[in-house]
Amino acid sequence: MSARPVVARHPSRIAPAIFELMNPVPYGLFVGTLIFDITYMSTRNVFWGKGAAWLVTAGLIIAIVPRLLNLGHVWLQRRRAVSRIERIDFWLNLLAIVAAIVNAFVHSRDAYAMVPENVVLSVITVVLLSIAHVVMAMDRLGLAEAAHE
Repeated sequence: MSARPVVARHPSRIAPAIFELMNPVPYGLFVGTLIFDITYMSTRNVFWGKGAAWLVTAGLIIAIVPRLLNLGHVWLQRRRAVSRIERIDFWLNLLAIVAAIVNAFVHSRDAYAMVPENVVLSVITVVLLSIAHVVMAMDRLGLAEAAHE
């Protein structure tokens, strides 16, 4: 029987870096979608509706990587305990992405038929993501203050 050396597994440093780099990008695209949707509702210029459709689609595509990393961090890995705040952040992001997916389908409608559902879904998406970002920022601020004491 040969003894296999025990290899200590260290947490990945690349995954958190990729997550922190890519996580804010979909939020910005979804805020842009909301701005374009409000502008489209006000002006009825098709340019704004098509632009919003592209923004919501790009936001969903770019949101895939950080959400998969977050899924692995919160539910799959067992190296460290996951806080309740991180689970709340996961669920808020998931609900926001579901709203954005429905919003992408609403944006596939013809011309002004997407109004007002597009604005409502964009507001829901942005509010959920805003709450998630604020909750995580408050959690990080609390951890930083505890480290300084």
